[in-house]
Amino acid sequence: MKLTWSDVTPEALFLNRRAFLAGMGIAAAAPALAATERLNSFEEITNYNNFYEFGFGKTDPAEHAGQLTTDPWAVEIGGLVDRPGNYSVADLAPENAVEERIYRLRCVEAWSMVIPWLGIPLASVLDRVGVQPSAKFVAFETVLRPEEMPAQRRRVMDWPYREALRLDEAMHPLTILATGLYGKPMPNQNGAPIRLVVPWKYGFKSIKSIVRITLTDTQPACTWQQMQPSEYGFYANVNPNVDHPRWSQATERRIGAGLLAGRQETLMFNGYGDQVAQMYAGMDLARDY
Repeated sequence: MKLTWSDVTPEALFLNRRAFLAGMGIAAAAPALAATERLNSFEEITNYNNFYEFGFGKTDPAEHAGQLTTDPWAVEIGGLVDRPGNYSVADLAPENAVEERIYRLRCVEAWSMVIPWLGIPLASVLDRVGVQPSAKFVAFETVLRPEEMPAQRRRVMDWPYREALRLDEAMHPLTILATGLYGKPMPNQNGAPIRLVVPWKYGFKSIKSIVRITLTDTQPACTWQQMQPSEYGFYANVNPNVDHPRWSQATERRIGAGLLAGRQETLMFNGYGDQVAQMYAGMDLARDY
């Protein structure tokens, strides 16, 4: 069964005609969710998240991210591309090209949500800038603004935050650059004005507030992989069979489900295996975690 907006939480936003029409389109564009899976509310999504540049508590991003200036904003695209340059969010994601995608989000900390994103396929951006034949990876960087992002003033992490994908992962139709959620512009605490969303990977791969995208022929450095390589690998595919060294990944806690809901089984590739498993055929996913 594929979900439409009429199947999910009756937020007032769903009555908006644009959101409704986009939602009807997403039923055909994205993999189905189970009929029992409800969208998390806007309040849950925007008040329980990780954005360590604003603090390490789950509510710190909502409390502190309002000071981040998101307009104007430019994303520098360079490396092995034919048309490098600085692109505005409107250049990358014009309003008439934005789609709505309902995706599961699975955090490496073993909690999860279901989120209605607004965005565009990353592949469409890479096609526009012209990926050169020698490119094999796509690297991303978060903005570095310690004057607006208080945790960047402390050397608790190697700032700016960096992430990367293999080129085939970046070009996969499920991978999007998101500019909003719930029919609204992206809240600062969720990665405004533009972030990555890769739904079959743990959430830390979906880097927020992107200012740089670089195509390269060598595997780029990633922040968590560099800091704790025994715990966070380059691929970070959701895998219930490979535990984090400090906790099990076999089950997860759905945010907003209530104290009596219990935990639910984690799905391989976060439930997107039919679409993405072929990219990892022959790989040892316990080694290439």
